Amino acid sequence: MKKYQYIALLAIIAFSTAAISCSDDFVNRPIKYSIDSENYFNSKSDYDAALIAAYDLLQSTYVNVLLGEIASDNTLAGGESQSDTPGFHQIDDMIHTPVNSNLKNVWDWMFAGVQRANYILEFKDKSDFEGKNQVIGEARFLRAYYHFELVKWFGAIPLKGDTRFSSGDETKIPRSPVADVYASIEADLIFASNNLSSTAAQKGRATKGAALALLGKAYLYQNKFAKAATTFESLISKSPYSLVSNYNTIFENEGENGVESVFEVQYTDVEGAGFGCLQCSEGNVAVGFSGIRNYSGSVFTSGFSFNVPTQKIVNAFEAGDNRKAVAILDIEAWATATGATFGKGYQHTGYFNRKYLPRKRSSDAQGDLNLTNPNNYRAIRYADVLLMAAEAYNRGGIDDAKAKNYLNQVRRRAFGDLNHDISSSGPALTDFILAERRVELAGEGHRFFDLVRTGKAAAEISGFKAGKNELFPIPIEEIQFANGNWQQNPGY
Repeated sequence: MKKYQYIALLAIIAFSTAAISCSDDFVNRPIKYSIDSENYFNSKSDYDAALIAAYDLLQSTYVNVLLGEIASDNTLAGGESQSDTPGFHQIDDMIHTPVNSNLKNVWDWMFAGVQRANYILEFKDKSDFEGKNQVIGEARFLRAYYHFELVKWFGAIPLKGDTRFSSGDETKIPRSPVADVYASIEADLIFASNNLSSTAAQKGRATKGAALALLGKAYLYQNKFAKAATTFESLISKSPYSLVSNYNTIFENEGENGVESVFEVQYTDVEGAGFGCLQCSEGNVAVGFSGIRNYSGSVFTSGFSFNVPTQKIVNAFEAGDNRKAVAILDIEAWATATGATFGKGYQHTGYFNRKYLPRKRSSDAQGDLNLTNPNNYRAIRYADVLLMAAEAYNRGGIDDAKAKNYLNQVRRRAFGDLNHDISSSGPALTDFILAERRVELAGEGHRFFDLVRTGKAAAEISGFKAGKNELFPIPIEEIQFANGNWQQNPGY
């Protein structure tokens, strides 16, 4: 197959407690099965089918990526008007409340992923077959991935071990402390890194390298710098990954699942969806949302003009940085050079996130073309691993020489020479590493969380209130369903 396609088969939907609609909550109410789920998992094919269902929710992380940029100082919400997807604009302005449908999507869809992974893990001992640890390792990687998203966004969350949530649990199971959530993530990723293959049987499946990279990232988010450095070093020292020479090729179709891709969310345009069920789309919804409004011209196709880059991120690129033209499309300059025409949406800045603009394609996509873009999301790139390793070595006071080495590998690719190497140490080196993360990963959804975890958000994001906006509010429906069992995050 060209891609590992996450197809939510009817059979999978029937047995999964996390088969969701746009009105679903923390767990489905009521829970319905078309078959007896406890009598499933009698063969390897049953586990494989359930694993596909667990991967399927990765597609819905498109909203996490969009909002990770919009919440930061990298982009504005944009769109057609201020009333176009108001939840985006509230987050952009840091005036969001527990009543926000887009935040509720993040909560619902990530817990749906946890629920599907837990379905496998709840019955992991029911049947034995060759390669079982690989399946369990992938399920635990996915659960860690979804839990990591949840703890980033919401902080303390409910945990139920290797068991699915059921109706009523929200009134009895407390929100586990952030430290406990990270302990679960770490245990899952350690198991996954010890049991997963170094190469994926199909494109898009989790590997040992992906588990190590996410484990190192989880350590870094907790300021466990020594553990993060050791974990990243174990990946880098025996790495099957490398930096591609041409940064531009990473984000084109031919660059999907390349040597720089540690973990990549797979998308395809073979199955359409509508605005009533965006998470049902097999395409990358974020791409159409970020597209140029009313565009007519070469290379790209039109979209909804959300997530528009600010002048601040444009100015963050140094002179001679080859990444700028890849990350940022100056639409006026492009139109002048190519004869393209375009419309101006709300908060038009003149710039677009070129990495994830919809490209022209020859195949016949189904459904709304703005919802079926096949562009994969490069969730963890090797350049990101190098910069996280550099940060861990430097901020942990472990080895600034290694930190500079990894930082400068990324910069040499960006500038095409050795003249832009960084020689600083200590806090000055920290600033260079964090600045490098911003431009290297521009448009990829990491900026807000980088600012929060390094304590720089209040100084950089307009409207950000320290002590409040580090976390997002638990959706009001979940607080109501919990009936006093869960307290809202501070400030909301």
